[in-house]
Amino acid sequence: MWAPPADRSTTDADTTDARTADGTEQELAERTERFESAERSGWTVADAAHDDVWASPYDQAVPPAVPAAPPPRRVPTRRVPGRHARSTSGPVHSPSPPAAPAPAAPAPAGAAAPSSRMARAAVATAGLSVAGSVLGLVRDQGIAHLFGAGAESDAFLVAWTVPEVAATVLIEDAMALLMVPAFSTALARRGVRALVRGTLPRLVALLAGLTALLAAGAPAVVRVLAPGLADPATAVACTRLTALTVLTFGIAGYLSAGLRAHRRFGPPAAIYVAYNAGIVATLFALHGALGVRAAAAGVAVGGALMVAAQLLPAVRLLRTSPGTAHATAPDTAPAPADAPGRAAGYDPLGVVLLAPVVVYTLSRQAQVLVERYFAAPLRAGAISHLNYAEKVAQLPMALSVMIVTVTFPALSRALAEGDADTARRRVERDLGLACFVVLLGTAYVVACAPQIVHVLFQRGEFTAADTTATAAVMRVYALGLLGQSLVGTLVRPYFSAARPTWYPAAAMGAGLLLTAVLDAAAVGPFGACGIAAGNAAGITLAAALLLRGLGGRPVALRARALAPAMARTLLAAAAAAAAGWALAARLPDTAAVAACAVAVPLVFGAGAAAVRAPEVPYLLATVTRRAVHDR
Repeated sequence: MWAPPADRSTTDADTTDARTADGTEQELAERTERFESAERSGWTVADAAHDDVWASPYDQAVPPAVPAAPPPRRVPTRRVPGRHARSTSGPVHSPSPPAAPAPAAPAPAGAAAPSSRMARAAVATAGLSVAGSVLGLVRDQGIAHLFGAGAESDAFLVAWTVPEVAATVLIEDAMALLMVPAFSTALARRGVRALVRGTLPRLVALLAGLTALLAAGAPAVVRVLAPGLADPATAVACTRLTALTVLTFGIAGYLSAGLRAHRRFGPPAAIYVAYNAGIVATLFALHGALGVRAAAAGVAVGGALMVAAQLLPAVRLLRTSPGTAHATAPDTAPAPADAPGRAAGYDPLGVVLLAPVVVYTLSRQAQVLVERYFAAPLRAGAISHLNYAEKVAQLPMALSVMIVTVTFPALSRALAEGDADTARRRVERDLGLACFVVLLGTAYVVACAPQIVHVLFQRGEFTAADTTATAAVMRVYALGLLGQSLVGTLVRPYFSAARPTWYPAAAMGAGLLLTAVLDAAAVGPFGACGIAAGNAAGITLAAALLLRGLGGRPVALRARALAPAMARTLLAAAAAAAAGWALAARLPDTAAVAACAVAVPLVFGAGAAAVRAPEVPYLLATVTRRAVHDR
């Protein structure tokens, strides 16, 4: 990597002898072309410079810290490969590159993906995520149909705690938070193969040992998770089968992190399609012989399919990635001195980095453990009602966090390169869009929860009483969806920075403590609904603490611009929920679900436009200019 000039005010002659801090000649040429394309098409310069799918709704609310376009300056004649020579007679709206460019090193895979590619990745990820969620609903419908909401389903759901925790730690949060920045840094320093050699064998050995330990200690695990459970023997048998996910989910999460860092989003997004397909197929094939244990066996099969879905693409990418070209010296190219990214030679699986991430992730997932602990003494079916309600209610949150999944590698790369302003813009965009998506989904869930549960689950062993209980819990759960989405978005800049931090773990610990206190106080008078209320309050507190804590960190968010925008979107969601609730009460269940799917988004969009939520004009402008650009 070429060093930046010591003084930004150097003369033109000086700039012909040194590369600027903006990167290689190839990157400068691409940046110049984007600026000129912005001027021709009417885009803002910030949009072209950052090459994002979505413009930031907040860049207009508060002046950006860095000017949108560099000041004009005259430069010597230079020739960019594939373009005509530029004259010195006019201003150039980009940093001055050297007059005699050296051959640029090939860009790492996915390092400067155009916005159209990121948009396609977002669409593909959304489509596969929806497909996985639909199969997850089919899975839950199958369990509800075959076993209802009783002792057998409660026993399986206690064992289901293992893959739930494993998915959060090993796929969705801890593994991604550790390994996506690690792979991004390795790509920048061309040491991917060295990273894999140094981390994958240790990880597999650790996970295999934990799997064996968990299977052997299954009886103790069940006693701790659900004291007083009606059928502990079935729960123990199911736990031994689901323990295999500790190994398979860990490998799957590692492969997902590597693929996403290379901007390959298809195989990681497909893992839940493979996982749920394996569960559904095994469940319906073996439930007659194994009972509810067939669902646990399906979990084990689905975990293996997660690995299989990514293994071949990951191996091919490892063999061809430019980041493996100099694996013998992975850290010879230091990051900028002020970069908040990871330092050279750090170990992503070292205790210093690993401990804060794992403690945070376990604290977040422990909310489910607290819920089931307090729900176990309630009447049979309470754990099942909580589970079905949570699975359906969290679908909007999952779709909103999909945005962060696609953009997290870009955030990690920006921080690794020391570009804190780009990282801040990225997080603000993600927050605005995630809130917009999750609040729209929240309005729909609150409006017609009973109708949704009836259409999805009320058949076979799942009765009308189960529908009523599950819908009540679902509406309470929905109050915490905004907090869930904010936590998923806000935690990523904390763990992409240079030094490990315990702040997210402390924030989640405070939220978990509030959840436990409220659950203990509310479970008696309110039952499962009281437990759901404790969950919503705890995660909302954690989100507020995470948002407050970013103010003095490398990604310093502009809270004064964010808070009013979120409040406006929240008002639109409240209006949409009220309108949908009134409509659903007047229609049959199936018709209500369909009618609200149209009415709630229309009212939400109109309300958001009426209160001038900033996401509305920017989303419309983005769609419009993409349509014009693609003609």
